[in-house]
Amino acid sequence: MVEAKLRNSWFTLIDETEIQSILYLLLEFIFGFEVCGYSYVSFFYFQEVFMNLKINDIHKFYGEKESRTEVLKGITCEVKDGEICVLLGPSGSGKSTLLNIIGGLESADSGSISIGNTDTDSMTDKELSQYRRDTLGFVFQFYNLIPDLTIKENIEVCAYLSPSPLDINELLDTLGLTDHQDKFPNQLSGGQQQRCAIGRALVKNPKLLLCDEPTGALDYKTSKEILELIEKINKRYKNTIVIVTHNQAIGSMADRILKLRDGKIVKDITNETKISAKALEW
Repeated sequence: MVEAKLRNSWFTLIDETEIQSILYLLLEFIFGFEVCGYSYVSFFYFQEVFMNLKINDIHKFYGEKESRTEVLKGITCEVKDGEICVLLGPSGSGKSTLLNIIGGLESADSGSISIGNTDTDSMTDKELSQYRRDTLGFVFQFYNLIPDLTIKENIEVCAYLSPSPLDINELLDTLGLTDHQDKFPNQLSGGQQQRCAIGRALVKNPKLLLCDEPTGALDYKTSKEILELIEKINKRYKNTIVIVTHNQAIGSMADRILKLRDGKIVKDITNETKISAKALEW
């Protein structure tokens, strides 16, 4: 266990509360946003009321005065509970910015995002922190694993954020990492490290899993393996999953495809001919 490893080191000089605080600081370093101020009440609140993700008339600007640029121009859409949704578009289309706003990493200049009956734009900073921690899992293009922790320990770190985490041994089996759980990140391939990063996001049992170019740093074969894993996770754990990608082929495995161009949704497609990730080709 991660805590046991901490106790066996110089951390024995500090108490349990401080150990937990250090774990939170490690997670803040990994994800780049606040994870402290943990609330059990907020977890159950979000988990019980979550239905659909609704995005209403989102506008986002960068810059000031003459350099002010609108990067999101009235985005409105809905992702149903349990769907896989793919945000497609070229670089600069606004898809990653939209994902960051959904994830509470950036704020919109106008418009609203609601999870069930709760609007994120009306949240205080503390409530927004709780929303990110309790409701969301993030998977990035780069893995951001802690090099001095084993694969199992990297996943365990995020388990401490949830009052009802997934069983780690079962999750390791789902991820195909059981035989690698005692290895360190630098002993694994890129695909295996991404599996670990997905496990770290998933162990909290989040309702919404946000994936920003999860296959962007991987080769064709490994990319398909990761997409098959994401598909398996969706079926097994019923998470709503939003994937940002520029690879149009990935849209074929989604329930919903949102195509962005120049900060606008140009197509909102309910995929009636969904195929398995294994059948994808590009």
